[in-house]
Amino acid sequence: MSALYVLVAILGLAFLMVVHEAGHFFVARWFGMRVTRFSIGFGPALWKKQPKDSPTTYQIAIIPFLAYVQIAGMNPFEDIDPDDKGSYANARLHARILTIFAGPLANYLVASVILFAAFMIGGQKVLTTSVQVMPDTPAAAKLQDGDTVLEVDGHPITEWEQLPALISPKAGQPVKFVIDRRGEHLTLEITPAPTGEGGRGQIGIKPVFKSVPMSAGDAAITSVKEPPLIVANLVVGIGHMIARKVKPELSGPVGIVNEIAEAARRSFADYLQLVAGLSAYLAGFNLLPIPALDGGRLLFLSYEAATRRRANARVEAGIHFVGLAMLLMLVAAVTYADFWKMMR
Repeated sequence: MSALYVLVAILGLAFLMVVHEAGHFFVARWFGMRVTRFSIGFGPALWKKQPKDSPTTYQIAIIPFLAYVQIAGMNPFEDIDPDDKGSYANARLHARILTIFAGPLANYLVASVILFAAFMIGGQKVLTTSVQVMPDTPAAAKLQDGDTVLEVDGHPITEWEQLPALISPKAGQPVKFVIDRRGEHLTLEITPAPTGEGGRGQIGIKPVFKSVPMSAGDAAITSVKEPPLIVANLVVGIGHMIARKVKPELSGPVGIVNEIAEAARRSFADYLQLVAGLSAYLAGFNLLPIPALDGGRLLFLSYEAATRRRANARVEAGIHFVGLAMLLMLVAAVTYADFWKMMR
């Protein structure tokens, strides 16, 4: 894949990280907190600058993934002056809650903005009954990319969702397909393999999408509706993984960059749609009640709101440190798996 597409993918991912941290930054500043550092990336700084009369050092670090803002008073191991009005530790509870919540909220709102641009440029993608054939599957011997399915076992097909419903119960049984191939109607028999969940039948096809132009009004409405669906699917997906209903499928930075680069190769609209989806996904993921994530911090702030008593700051910091270490190990393991897939 072209290095240009990979660079565009990295910039897209970096943009989402900057948006997230900018949410924390601007709300912290709104409440008078002192932000001492705004960093794009981790590790030693390649470039940094502190504007005159500003408490904030802006920097670009050597490790390009992720970003962070450093707010005075968030580290429980630093000396905190109880009279320092610019310290996070001395801010009122609602100010601290809104500062933490602002990062995911920024990603969520930006997702709608990017989606609107994507819809205006490329329209809305809708499912068709044409197919993309996966290699080494039952469909590969009979179907070709672009074939349109007209009937399955005598049932007329008008929408894609009918296909899995008709195919999945027929594992190991011949299924009759009527297709349109470049204007010619053909009748074929394909036997689904029991490769789906619970031995359900699959023949190895993916849908082909087509773009439908959208008005500005429709684009605006759809761009508002899409992000909550993405977040809801994230929550449902995690629930299914915990319940072992589905096999966990995770991607690290390498896998995500590859997906974005592939979308950029297809079209600018596809690129924008994927970046928007990731932005909404990051919003939902960061609100999960996991230590080191914003949701974990909000959990401790909720405890404070309910009990009118702050959690022990050093205990909280220790829990977040353990959570961060576990997340980094997970990212490292998934990144290794992504590299392994690329080398195969």
